[in-house]
Amino acid sequence: MTSLKVIFMGTPQFAVESLKILLQHKITIAAVITAPDKPAGRGRQVKMSEVKEFALSQNLKILQPINLKDNDFINELKILKADLQIVVAFRMLPEVVWNMPRLGTYNLHASLLPKYRGAAPINWAIINGDTESGITTFKLKHEIDAGSILMQEKVSILNSDTAGTLHDKLMISGAQLLLKTINEIEKADAENYSLHFKEQDLSLVSHAPKLFKETMKINWNESGEKIINLIKGLSPYPTAWSLLNNAGNEKSIKIFSATFNKDEHNLINGTCINNATTKDLKIACSNGFVHLHEIQLEGKNKMTVSDFLRGFKLNTNAILT
Repeated sequence: MTSLKVIFMGTPQFAVESLKILLQHKITIAAVITAPDKPAGRGRQVKMSEVKEFALSQNLKILQPINLKDNDFINELKILKADLQIVVAFRMLPEVVWNMPRLGTYNLHASLLPKYRGAAPINWAIINGDTESGITTFKLKHEIDAGSILMQEKVSILNSDTAGTLHDKLMISGAQLLLKTINEIEKADAENYSLHFKEQDLSLVSHAPKLFKETMKINWNESGEKIINLIKGLSPYPTAWSLLNNAGNEKSIKIFSATFNKDEHNLINGTCINNATTKDLKIACSNGFVHLHEIQLEGKNKMTVSDFLRGFKLNTNAILT
């Protein structure tokens, strides 16, 4: 059991695994800081974060500041007198917050920094066709994701991986690395030696910006390999999409899974080829055909392509744009 008093900051499911492993190893959590509850879904019902749900089940103290510079919030942090702050998938912190604990504030990031600084490192690693990712713990400073690296661990990206499966692998590996990080920080503090940090090589910096709707739209003039990487890198969320023009009726369509066959053709890219016998739907792209497997048409539920073709009449001139 560590003698350190830790404040944990996080919001999504990715952070829950880290909080869980810290509690399992008897690390003292002085408080959990997470995003305010907010309306979500079609019914706009107020929803709490996954971290808050877990923290409530463990009877932990929870803070949900709207403004991280709010005086009442800052004073509450001071009263807690934490030795260390841990950040996993949370907001950017002001200096008055990250510089408060005597041992500093450490962040767990889902990439091998300095590669993929930013909001969506898991997605961009797959979108860009990488074969390797990883997790990093680093000490916070002013610039986002730019702090001194304490620990890193590599994780392979398999050809079958999607953003969802890579997320889960990094979530588990990250929680374990975070535990090692805290143990090393405590040991250095107890034995009065300096931690060994590695500064980020600025020549190797790349970015993983937030994903927007235009980023997620498939360009059928691209190669099949690039299109498949985009689909995998956005599956199961927020999902690659396209516009289906079917006899003049245009609807958006989300694509969750697909495969690619290289082949020559003289079709317009985006042309839909429907095999009524096999219930197969393939889309022409620059160097072959992308075979769709799981999709969701605007206004419908997610379904297999075979189910979609059973209930939807696809025109012979249908095209995805």
